[in-house]
Amino acid sequence: VKSLTSFGAFIDLGGVEGLLHISDMTWGRIRHPNELFTVGQEVEVMVLDFDEREEKISLGLKQLTPDPWSTVNQKYQIGQKVKGKVVSLTDFGAFVELEEGIEGLVHVSDLTWSRKTIHPKKILSIGQEVTVSILDINPQEKRISLGLKQTTPHPLELLQQKYGPGSRIKGKITSITDFGAFMEVEKGVEGLIHISDISWQKIKHPSEKLKVGEEVEAIILNIDVEKHKLSLGIKQLEGDIWEDFFQRHKVGDLVKVKIVRMVNFGVFVEITPGIEGVVFLSELDERRIDNPQEVFQIGEEKMAKIIKLNPQEKKISLSFRQAQQEIQKMEYQKYMQSQPDRLTFGDLIREQLKNITPPKTNKKTNTKKEG
Repeated sequence: VKSLTSFGAFIDLGGVEGLLHISDMTWGRIRHPNELFTVGQEVEVMVLDFDEREEKISLGLKQLTPDPWSTVNQKYQIGQKVKGKVVSLTDFGAFVELEEGIEGLVHVSDLTWSRKTIHPKKILSIGQEVTVSILDINPQEKRISLGLKQTTPHPLELLQQKYGPGSRIKGKITSITDFGAFMEVEKGVEGLIHISDISWQKIKHPSEKLKVGEEVEAIILNIDVEKHKLSLGIKQLEGDIWEDFFQRHKVGDLVKVKIVRMVNFGVFVEITPGIEGVVFLSELDERRIDNPQEVFQIGEEKMAKIIKLNPQEKKISLSFRQAQQEIQKMEYQKYMQSQPDRLTFGDLIREQLKNITPPKTNKKTNTKKEG
C-alpha cells in the first residue's frame, strides 16, 4: 500500500501503481480505507481492469472471495428471524448488516406497531445489535426488506386476550380526521371511532364532539387482528336509542319535532336527539306544497303524527297534515266536553221548532153570497 485517500488506496505493483477503489475493498460497508489498510501494508489483490492507453490499473480485494449475495437465497428465507447490527440510520429507515456484504433495510413503517411515524434515531442507534424479521428478498437488486416490529406480537393480539367486543375501555384522543377520531387505549395501541359511532346525533365533523388530548370512554366494537384494526364506539355507551324509541312509540302517536333538513321530496325532522324521521310532500299540509323551503324554516318546531315505523331499517314516516287534523279534532272534543249542557243535533232541531209559530186558522165558515 503506497498511499490512502478518501476514495481508495494506491497499490505499488512493482514499478507501476494500481487503484484499489473503496467500493472494491470489501463486500461490507466502510467509511474510509484506513479502516482496513495502513501505508506499507502488503496485500494480495486482483486485477480488474487494465487501461493501457490511460495507464490505469483497477484493482479489487473483495473479488478474491465469493459475492455473499450469490447464496443469499440459500441462507435466508422470508419470515425468518435473524440477528444483525445497525450500520446506518436515515429519515426513511435503518440499515442492518446481517453479515459482511449483506445489508437489509428496516423501513420506518416497520420499526414499531404505532400508527405514528417515529424517527429511527429515537428507537435505534448505530452499532446496536437487533433481531429482525425478513420480509422480502431480491437478490437481483441486492435488497432485503426487514422488519423490527414483526418480531413481536401485534398489540391487538395481546389486547384481544384481555378484552372482547362489548368491553368498555378508556383512552385518549390522539388525532381527529374527517372520518373519525383515533383513540389510544394502551401504549402503541390505537383504535378508530368512526364518525357514525361518535354520537346518535348527526354531526358534520368529529371535532364537534371530541378534541385531541381528551380522555374518553368507549366500547370495543370489533378487534381485527389480521387487518390490525380496532373499532371503537362512544354512542353505544348510551344503548340503542332507536330500539328504545320503537319500544315507547307506536303508529298514531303525536310528537313534537324540529325541522333539520329540507329535500325535494319532503323534510327531515328530529324527533329526539339522534332520532330523525321524514315528512313527505304529501303529508306536509292540506294544500299542495312542492317546495318546502317556501313554507318552512330550518329549526322550526311542529307537531307531527307517526304514520309508519320500520325498526329493521330504522326509518320513521310522519305527517304534519294528519297531526293538524288530530289536533283540531281533539280541540273540538275538548270544547264540547267543557260545555255544561251538551246538545245533540236533535236537541237543536227541537229547540228551533219551539220558536216557530203555527199558522192561524179561520173559525168562521165561509158562505156563498146570495145574488
